[in-house]
Amino acid sequence: MMNLCRLRYCILSFVTLLCSLASYASSHREAPLISNDPLADNTDLYAFKSPDDPNSITIIANYIPFESPDGGPNYYNFGPNVRYEIHIKNKTTTAGDDITYRFTFSSINEDPTTFFNIRLGKQNLKTTYKCEKSMDGGMTFSTIVAEGIVPPNNIGPRSIEGKTVGLEAPDYNSLVEGAINTATSGEKVFCGPVDDPFFVDLAGAFDVGNFRPEGNTTNAPKGTLNRFNVHTIALKIPVSMLQKEGRGVSQAENILDADFVIGVWASASRQMIKTLGTDGEVGYEGKYVQVSRLGMPLTNEAVIPIGMKDLWNSLTPYEGHDLQFAKYFVNPELALYMDDSKFGAAVPSLNALRIQSNSLGAFDFRNGRSGLFGLKGSSALVGTALDDAIFGTLLLPDIASPRAVDLLPIFYTGVPNLAPYQLATGKNNNPLAKGKPFINNFLPTLGDMLRLNMAVPATPRDDSKFSSLGLVQAAVLGITDPAYNANKDLQWIPNMDGFPNGRRLEDDVTTIELQAVSGIVLAAIGLFYDDATPEAPVSPQLLRVLTFNSGPTKNDTSLKGTFPYVANPWRGFDYPEKARF
Repeated sequence: MMNLCRLRYCILSFVTLLCSLASYASSHREAPLISNDPLADNTDLYAFKSPDDPNSITIIANYIPFESPDGGPNYYNFGPNVRYEIHIKNKTTTAGDDITYRFTFSSINEDPTTFFNIRLGKQNLKTTYKCEKSMDGGMTFSTIVAEGIVPPNNIGPRSIEGKTVGLEAPDYNSLVEGAINTATSGEKVFCGPVDDPFFVDLAGAFDVGNFRPEGNTTNAPKGTLNRFNVHTIALKIPVSMLQKEGRGVSQAENILDADFVIGVWASASRQMIKTLGTDGEVGYEGKYVQVSRLGMPLTNEAVIPIGMKDLWNSLTPYEGHDLQFAKYFVNPELALYMDDSKFGAAVPSLNALRIQSNSLGAFDFRNGRSGLFGLKGSSALVGTALDDAIFGTLLLPDIASPRAVDLLPIFYTGVPNLAPYQLATGKNNNPLAKGKPFINNFLPTLGDMLRLNMAVPATPRDDSKFSSLGLVQAAVLGITDPAYNANKDLQWIPNMDGFPNGRRLEDDVTTIELQAVSGIVLAAIGLFYDDATPEAPVSPQLLRVLTFNSGPTKNDTSLKGTFPYVANPWRGFDYPEKARF
């Protein structure tokens, strides 16, 4: 009888294990399974040169989508049974992470006799965290913040500033400032609720690409995330701590020094087995399994098909895992709606975006076409990034993968400072020639990450040439602005620190990625749009792409000028539903 019971227990445990794997094999809101687990849901990831400190990098990983500020009595909070991690890669000679930051959270109820979140100076779901750091690929961790404070949700004036009944804080921002820690290893750390800095018209995007550009008076764009909060994990880290040899910015050879490139991604993990008790208790057992990840924005949302989303989120970007998804980048679905020979006519909102089908009278980059493959083996490729001896076997894989030459490196390797990946400036209408350098975030790990060259100076946020179009605008300035197009020498151009060279809080990544799918990067390096001529490369088609936007072009509130840069969370008491759009 005992053996039978043990056998039954083992079978039930095995079934539970399988169910847990199936339930937690995904990540991010746009994947089917993680949509049922918001506390472990990565929403966005940012990595940028700190605008007020040229010697540091800020990394921000956001979790928990669509937090309504007035969502009580059980307000959103970090999950106590979730392992949140930020992963950093700075070498190609190692198999996994070179630096890992791990966050675990704990909550207590200081006054379980009330249903209020805050009452009489006590706080329910009062949350603290431990931050650990690994420098050996996750083999060992050391604690660098033992008991960090998570500010409470910004419920209302009586709860936060109220005398006797509330926390008696001078204001909410004082709680935020008081929660900024300096780790024993030197990093600044903040964890807590903030305004969601991402801006996008999700309603239009998912209505089969029915984008509503800003300025459209007949059907104004909707800021889907306006006045919603998220929970953020923010790190401000010295460049010398992230650079693989411990060098600071002043030791970089130039502003595109390849040794200063890092890759960043974030994840959340849960234990494999969840047990529900009849007394309301919940238990967790087993090893941790990744349930969510995020590197480049919108990868899983707009590139990976529904049937593969959960699998994508269960994997790390190491060991070649992401190569199975490469086919979705070399022939992206979105490109079909920018091609009149396919489904372009069905999505009028993307009419401004059309992919080169006869660039320079010879090259077709529409899905399934040959792109630059006709040059394979040509002596013209020798010494360029398309040379088989350097990198060409991935960038020119076959006759029907046209976007392997531009979209694939942006997401999977970063872009090297090699021809043809230099601006058309100085190329004399030969896209394979050397031109003006404007990017080098090459870290060929063949996996999805935000890649950032830390040597590139930050563009001041009050610079008249600062732009939410990031590296696209840097390319425009490098080609058209007399201050930057007089020669093809390396020089700093505003917005070289913008997406996809990292990601700033201000960057309009939705518009930039749609422009990229439409071939804007190809045009920047000299593979101009079909209507261009050598005398007029800035053609009407190029101008239509550059002036296109996907809807909201900035956040609905102002960002801070100092760490953690994101705005304080919206206050529930002041939250007007009508102000969301």
